[in-house]
Amino acid sequence: RIDRDHHELPVRISYEDTDFSGVVYHANYLKYFERGRSEYMRLIGVHHHQLAALDEPLAFAVSAINIRYLTPARIDDLISVKSRLIAARGASFKLDQWVERDGQKLAEAQVQVVCIDLTGRPKRLPKDLQAAIKGRVAGENTL
Repeated sequence: RIDRDHHELPVRISYEDTDFSGVVYHANYLKYFERGRSEYMRLIGVHHHQLAALDEPLAFAVSAINIRYLTPARIDDLISVKSRLIAARGASFKLDQWVERDGQKLAEAQVQVVCIDLTGRPKRLPKDLQAAIKGRVAGENTL
């Protein structure tokens, strides 16, 4: 769901997400952030299958991510993956993403995403998709 200026995705931590001690393995946060971004994009009208079906197919690629781990999530926790668009320009956009449990921030990331063609070169999004993303940049247009 979209709540004001950010998207929120609930995730239940399962056994497969954790290491032998029941703590979420650090690399799994990348998966949570990916799911959060994908669902957010879908809700604002930017669908991966639409990009792939264009005459000149496009895709999204993470070009940079900076993650800070604050406190661990554990097996059976219900966490919220939150995503907020903070900038959009040309072929790329930035998001702040974070994971919370009961209002406590567990991890945070800043993510740079670029739109690419099938050769891996940056390409601008079609105008309607640019508008959908730019319309959600925090501080510019909130619900």
